[in-house]
Amino acid sequence: MPLERTLIILNPHAGSGRAGRLWQQIEPLLWERLGELVIAVTQHPDDVAEHLDKAQSVGITKVVAIGGDGTNHAIINAIQQLALRNPELPPMTYAQLPIGTGQDFARTLNIPTVPELAVEWIANAQPAPIDLGLLHYENQKSYQRYFLNIASVGVGGEVDRRVNRLKKRRAWSFKVASIQSLLTFRPPRLKVWLDEKLWYDDKSWIVVIANGKIFGHGMKIAPHARLDDGLFDVILVGDVSRYRTIRAFNTVYSGRHLEQNGVYYQKAQRVRIENEEGLLGLDMDGEYVAGTQLQFEVRPAALHMLVGKGAL
Repeated sequence: MPLERTLIILNPHAGSGRAGRLWQQIEPLLWERLGELVIAVTQHPDDVAEHLDKAQSVGITKVVAIGGDGTNHAIINAIQQLALRNPELPPMTYAQLPIGTGQDFARTLNIPTVPELAVEWIANAQPAPIDLGLLHYENQKSYQRYFLNIASVGVGGEVDRRVNRLKKRRAWSFKVASIQSLLTFRPPRLKVWLDEKLWYDDKSWIVVIANGKIFGHGMKIAPHARLDDGLFDVILVGDVSRYRTIRAFNTVYSGRHLEQNGVYYQKAQRVRIENEEGLLGLDMDGEYVAGTQLQFEVRPAALHMLVGKGAL
């Protein structure tokens, strides 16, 4: 019986180049703990689909990404498209070795951020089905994109836009961009439907559609979220003053923001957001998107993910 092979997708630019710098240290550990490897270096998100196609054609069904939240986003979209094209083939099982700037999804699964410990964690993890989010939106034409962790509309999109313009991202880049955005952002009027019922109709600073618990470099935005319950956790900051919004921001790292006045929380399978003022900017797993007629839906058990004991 042939040995199981694992596809390693390395984004050497993740973490401002940290993934590339640590690769020589990580590679022998992966060979020792995971067995035979096929290594693919990606220079652009569009490369990912080609690497997965080639891997599946030779019977590889396990893929480990070395990168951050943006790498996650590219790979899970490619995996879903691959499953649609080849539904008769075994599904890909996915794991992340977190070395990117954000590492927020890794925090949700309690994956160690020390590379040696992360390799050991992956070697001992077991596959389990988890949910994904799917966004449909319009921007001159129709698009759809999957997300693994969290999407946020409003000031979250503005933060992401600022961060993605930076040539180099540091650990503090997100917090600085968040403060700048909170001081300048003008909340739009939004209509938000949950499971086809109008839930909110007023100005809003942010609407968070959460599959995972953590975003924004450690913000516990959705402390009650589960990856396997078939539901989004939806958090909305309403038409409150800039001061109160900043005050809520200061409590989000501890997860106590849900207790603040003007913060709304509900679980739902589907979310629809409309705005009469044009395109809405949003953040999806650290990637910036702009669109209208935003429709989010949970895709239960859509991804086979390697998870540690007690992580779900």
